Amino acid sequence: MQDMTLGTLIAVFEEMFGRGLFWGMAAAALLVTGAYLYVLVRDRAMSMHKFLWAQISMPFGAVAAVAFVLWITRSGLRDIGGPVDVIALLGVAAMGAVGIAILVYTAQSLARPLVRRPRA
Repeated sequence: MQDMTLGTLIAVFEEMFGRGLFWGMAAAALLVTGAYLYVLVRDRAMSMHKFLWAQISMPFGAVAAVAFVLWITRSGLRDIGGPVDVIALLGVAAMGAVGIAILVYTAQSLARPLVRRPRA
């Protein structure tokens, strides 16, 4: 790999996950991001109660993301070859944690919209 371009990264991810799964995950990420932006604009405020539950879900998202990548690549933790692999798995875990937090917050907000109470 001579150059790291967007096309190269897409080709690598398509090869790693398969074309259908990769584009399905990309579409799901766009859908959840759009719904999250809709919720933020609609509510004009963040609910700290919903945000707390979103944060509590983060470790589960991190573990699930790492397990998913290890399952898709047909490898295990014993196949970690060095520091770069650890950094890559930490990156996957971070993305999984943030992704599940956004998903949980958005799902809660769509299920139970923010209730504004009149000021006294």
